[in-house]
Amino acid sequence: MNTATEAPHPAPTLLAADSWLVEDGRARELHRHRDRFTASVAAAGGPAAGAVDAFWERELRRVPTSGDWFPRAELTREGSRAPRLELRVRPAPQRTDEVRLWVSGRPDPRRVPRHKGPDLTVLGALRAEAVEAGATEALLTTRDGLLLEGATTSLLWWEDETLCTVDPALPTLPGVTRDWVLDRAAALDVPVRRRRSRLPDLAGREVWCVNALHGIRPVTAWVGAGRMPAPGPAPRSGPWRAAWAAAAQPLPHTLDRGH
Repeated sequence: MNTATEAPHPAPTLLAADSWLVEDGRARELHRHRDRFTASVAAAGGPAAGAVDAFWERELRRVPTSGDWFPRAELTREGSRAPRLELRVRPAPQRTDEVRLWVSGRPDPRRVPRHKGPDLTVLGALRAEAVEAGATEALLTTRDGLLLEGATTSLLWWEDETLCTVDPALPTLPGVTRDWVLDRAAALDVPVRRRRSRLPDLAGREVWCVNALHGIRPVTAWVGAGRMPAPGPAPRSGPWRAAWAAAAQPLPHTLDRGH
């Protein structure tokens, strides 16, 4: 009798990923998620754009048209095999309306900050530390303290009537929800500035963390920032949150059913 046990297979390596919220068959900025995923797949040496397009159109039809879902498109590699595209159809996590932002004092741990996927494990561990500290999100900064973004969010704030975003030359992920906010600001003639700022510059200001799952959430507290003054009130967040909610569009395959 052979009593030898096989060695467990290592988990596949995540090379690229993208997630978006689907509510009763409707999603926001789906074209931007598709473009960002396609760029990440290309950077990871995955299939050509045509293969990604075919995968996207085929697999998107698996997303249910009722209920709340948070699908994730992935490019993974198992051992020496060729990279593989797949879609994980997951129930949407609980959403929240505000953020308590944890300041760890450590620099951004990511290896590939401009592409989503390779660093999700380390970012998940960082966010778990934030929760342990009594926060809901972790702040990422450069080694010399320049603001970057949250572990799962883009960072925006207001300086009087000017909407501020992190200088895109800094190592940040292309934020789908952030870009929607910036487009809306342009449409409303709201001044926008790209900034290289540090945490004290945000004291007393209206600060937002934004992403595809939660939309726009005001930051209500700093955790681990010592005596730094709290963020200011967020009177603008309500109307912008409502506009984000109204921006949902039917998934492409649900429109096909009318023909």
